[in-house]
Amino acid sequence: MKAVGRQIKLWRESAGLRQAELGAAIGYSEEMVSCVERGRRAPKPEFLDSADRVLEAGGRIAAMKGDVAEARYPKKVRDLARLEDDAGELGAYSNHNMHGLLQTEEHARALFAMRRPAYDEDEIDRHVAARMARQEIYNRRPAPLLTFVLEEVTLRRPIGGRMVLRRQLERLSEIGQLRHVEIQVMPTDREEHAGMAGELRVLKIKDGTTVGYSEAQLTSRLISDPREVQILEMRYGMIRAQALTPRESLAFIEKVRGET
Repeated sequence: MKAVGRQIKLWRESAGLRQAELGAAIGYSEEMVSCVERGRRAPKPEFLDSADRVLEAGGRIAAMKGDVAEARYPKKVRDLARLEDDAGELGAYSNHNMHGLLQTEEHARALFAMRRPAYDEDEIDRHVAARMARQEIYNRRPAPLLTFVLEEVTLRRPIGGRMVLRRQLERLSEIGQLRHVEIQVMPTDREEHAGMAGELRVLKIKDGTTVGYSEAQLTSRLISDPREVQILEMRYGMIRAQALTPRESLAFIEKVRGET
């Protein structure tokens, strides 16, 4: 962010403009321009496009949009996104929240809006954008195999309200129809459950290695010890066996949607 800020400052000074003048020309405050130039705020794509045009940078400022977009995401999300990008197969069990790769933008925004301590609007936008960007995994070619097991409660908790929940359930039905995606539901009335220790993810990387990943409150952990990964794989396999089949699960999701 500081490198981008320095470039913008150099182009502004070369054009003979003060921060206030550049801000007025591109529709931003002097304070915002100052924060961007000091690397304290991440400029939005329209800021970079406008600055490029006004400063006659020939696309050199606008070309930084991709790097800036990635830098806006929290480090934990960047690391997770890289891990998902390298995975040829991903399996995830979610016991409390809808998995991030399945969430609609509305659902994700509602989740981040209820965080405590509270996020400001810019932080919410940043986290939502990062979560939505990870969903590019569905468009990857060759397509990775993605399997999800969701607790029934994640389908019924009305995060964001009834209509947001309905659209979230519709999204699940759409994703569940993809040939490289399998969604399973773990009904609450199951007596046997191998996932009582909490959520987990197992990722099979393209180089042949397998890793695990888990999150709990303020911590996240990458698991690479072969013995621990083996335990996670075993548990995930049992969880999938105990849950509804993918076809039964899609029917269950439709049933819940009809009740919502």
